[in-house]
Amino acid sequence: MKLKREIVRLFEKQGFVIVSTIDDKGRIHCSAKGIVGIDEGGKVFVIDLYKYRTYKNLKKNSTVSITAVDENNFAGFTLQGDAKIVPREEIEEHIVQEWEKRIVRRISTRIIKSVQSDAKTRSHFEAELPTHPKYLIEIDVKNIIDLSPPNLSGRKS
Repeated sequence: MKLKREIVRLFEKQGFVIVSTIDDKGRIHCSAKGIVGIDEGGKVFVIDLYKYRTYKNLKKNSTVSITAVDENNFAGFTLQGDAKIVPREEIEEHIVQEWEKRIVRRISTRIIKSVQSDAKTRSHFEAELPTHPKYLIEIDVKNIIDLSPPNLSGRKS
């Protein structure tokens, strides 16, 4: 599915997205995951640092949705589709490098904001994350849900 440029831009700006999967009892499971890429052709690439619930759910049911919001512009999208699990050893090196670059940027931004606001923090949480992704989630987008209020998105109520 072709994605509009505004959707691609919104997802590219995200440090993470909310990934929703379905467990073996039909319950929805949501988890924050690091986005590392999106293209206008309808592919989204998400890193998972853990092999836990999301992984188990995707092994049984590839249906997935990912959500990103921009609270400053009151905009957001949920992208629904089918996920493919890419094992760690098959993740292309440029994707791993993009993930590492994003983590360094997030840590740097957090430190700069802490210094500027004279905030005391006990930790820089990104620095405590595992250093290597366990696997990659490659999502083929099949449906787009615009989360913006109808009066702001141009949709009819």
